[in-house]
Amino acid sequence: MNFELLIPGYYIRRGSTLERSLLVKFMQRTYQDIYPEQDFAHLARTVEQYFSKDTPLWWVDFLGKDVGEQGNKEDKTTSSPSSRPSPIACLWAGNAIDQVTGTRHPHIFLLYVVPEHRRQGVGTALMRYIENWAIQRGDHQIGLQVFKSNQAALNLYNQLGYQTQSLWMLKQLDS
Repeated sequence: MNFELLIPGYYIRRGSTLERSLLVKFMQRTYQDIYPEQDFAHLARTVEQYFSKDTPLWWVDFLGKDVGEQGNKEDKTTSSPSSRPSPIACLWAGNAIDQVTGTRHPHIFLLYVVPEHRRQGVGTALMRYIENWAIQRGDHQIGLQVFKSNQAALNLYNQLGYQTQSLWMLKQLDS
């Protein structure tokens, strides 16, 4: 398995469909950050339904700030470390169809960085990574959904030039 330098000390690698349980764990952590009292066991069904070889997943591992700062910056690929650390971030994307134009584009299902590694540039680097991936694939846009209450994520996406195209509205119904 190859790791690619994302930013100094942080390496990105492609995930596999064998990592479903880890993906569920990261999804649950994402939602629990916003809704700490809620049970998110149902997210396992979401992963089971949508995670496949056609929905790429990337993991970010932290190997230390001193790793990756030296050496040839053109050669960003290194072989896998002998003992892989636990991922500190992930990015999972699927495919969507633009409701206006009918064109296919990537849709970000999940972007999560563990709290201890936030505000280090990992989220920004992951967004730029998927933007480059999408451009190489021939896509012209990327979609995502963000909770209105997640101000940190809204700030990140706004700083990167993402704009609101539509609003997803809900009405709670009394049973």
